[in-house]
Amino acid sequence: MLFFVGLFVGFINTIAGSGSFLTLPVLIWTGMPANIANGTNRISILLGSLTGVLSFNKKKYFDFRNAARLAAFTIPGAIAGSFFVVEIPDALIEKIIGYVMIAFAVLTIWKPQAFNRPPQNKTNVKVRWFHYLLFLLVGFYGGFIQAGVGIFMLFALVVSLGYDLVNANSIKLALTLVFTPFSLAVFILNDQVDWIPGLVLAAGTILGSWGGARFAIKKGVGVMKVILFTVLILSAAKLIFS
Repeated sequence: MLFFVGLFVGFINTIAGSGSFLTLPVLIWTGMPANIANGTNRISILLGSLTGVLSFNKKKYFDFRNAARLAAFTIPGAIAGSFFVVEIPDALIEKIIGYVMIAFAVLTIWKPQAFNRPPQNKTNVKVRWFHYLLFLLVGFYGGFIQAGVGIFMLFALVVSLGYDLVNANSIKLALTLVFTPFSLAVFILNDQVDWIPGLVLAAGTILGSWGGARFAIKKGVGVMKVILFTVLILSAAKLIFS
């Protein structure tokens, strides 16, 4: 079951995001405490992100220079966010994120020019000073809340920087890849990782991520936009009504 869940989630995470909304409940359903499920889930996130980045890079849909620049600001933001204590109830935070995702879903329809850009092997996107600030804030958000951070990165890359969905997803996966070792190390040091289920889940995620990257490159932005819209609506419904 974990392998096939990983297969599906790896595909979805590579194209859109929010796969942890499925993997975490499944891991907890197997009998894991929530903290161990949270730590175990990071194995599949790390290896799935690595697979996706390598797949996009092989087809030359990866802007390494800009990804490194943005990571230099996203990582400190995430580290700072992880030490930030928020006095807002978890249920309220989830509902806020859910409504934000509904707004993002509307944005995919109302801003077709941003989401219809054809994928290009060579991009000419210029990162300006306010983009660094934006990704510092995105990193901070990811550090203390984390849920849905991949969606936030994806929309920042498409709407603000002007990337097409294919290249934006490759950079999103790269930023996720540099986030995850820090959090995984914390869980490992606190003995909150169950390796065997985590590696089985990761095996499916690796295969799903590879297939997702190939699908994204082959099908282009049209089908990806539909999948993104669907994931946003389902994730929002889960957060608001759970």
